[in-house]
Order: sequence, then structure tokens, then C-alpha cells
Amino acid sequence: MDVLEAIALNPNYHDVLTILKGFRNGIVYGSRIRFPHALVMAFLFKSGSTMDKLRYIFRATKQHAQNLGTFAVIYKTAMFIQKKLNGGKHADIHTFVAGLLGGYYVFGENNAINQQIVLYIFARVAIALVKVPVQRKMIEAPKHTYPIFAAVSWGMVMYLFQCDENTLQPSLRASMQYIYRDSDTWNSLRTLIWHNK
Repeated sequence: MDVLEAIALNPNYHDVLTILKGFRNGIVYGSRIRFPHALVMAFLFKSGSTMDKLRYIFRATKQHAQNLGTFAVIYKTAMFIQKKLNGGKHADIHTFVAGLLGGYYVFGENNAINQQIVLYIFARVAIALVKVPVQRKMIEAPKHTYPIFAAVSWGMVMYLFQCDENTLQPSLRASMQYIYRDSDTWNSLRTLIWHNK
């Protein structure tokens, strides 16, 4: 145990150990985030046997955890290599390049889990980019930044749903169909309250 403690505290192994810990933290975080989500989605919306639902929960949790862990390894390794190639100095562009490599390799496959993660990241990036000029004191903080962002987002999605609905992601399109179109018609009080049409 003393040998392992000495290795863990040795500065020579710091970079390698941060890569390993990044992988471990990605696995843990991905599991914590995806497991409860997959559990709820499986038992509320998935059809099939209980075993099928449990398999879905396991696969979704494994993929989310594995993706975040793998991304952490690629990102941290690319950062380490770029720093070495740059004479031991970090440059801001290194983070972009490392993120680009990890994003392409890990999240480049178009599947449901990756789409959810990438869309989540994209939304957060869009909000952050609106804040950058304010943070850098390039402009004064507008009073209504978030309401405008929300309004434009909803205005655009409703326009796309009306005019080019096939461009929207299928589950979003289905939920919008249910809320906005299926509510347009009914033939009795019972169908008005309980059914789509």
C-alpha cells in the first residue's frame, strides 16, 4: 500500500494518473446521470418484458458512462501531448483541439445517447456564447438576454414544426405532434380529456 501511495503522490506520474482518474470520473458520472434517466424512460415509455427493459437500462448506462470515460482519456491525453510538444506550456487552443478530437471519435456516431449528450452540450454552448461578450466587457449586459434566447428558440422550433417538420428530431416531432396537432380535434368529452383525438 505504501508503494501505491508513493506512486500516487509522485509528481512524475501526475499526468498519467490524471488521465486514469478522468476515465474513472467519466464512468462514475455517466452512470449516475444515465441510470436514473434510463430507468424512468424504460418503465414509462418502453414496451417489452421486464428483462428487455433491464437490458435497455444496462446498455444505455454503459454507453453513456463509457463515452464520458473515453472522452476524458482522449481529451486529457491530447492535452498532455500538446503541452509536451509546446515546450511544457499550455495554450488555450489545446483545449479546443483536444475537445475536437474526443468529440469526433467518441460522439461522432449518430445514435440516441450521443444525440442527447451532444444536444445538451450544444445548448449550453449556445447560452455560454451569448454571455462571452458580456464576460469580456465587450458589451454591457442586456437586461433580457435569457428571455430573448428562449423566445427565439421557441419561435424557431415552432416555425420548423409548421414548415419543415421532417428536419426536427423524431422524438421532438412526436411530442409536438401530440401536444399541438392531436389537441386540435376530438369527438366527445371523453376523447377531449383522455385521448389524442
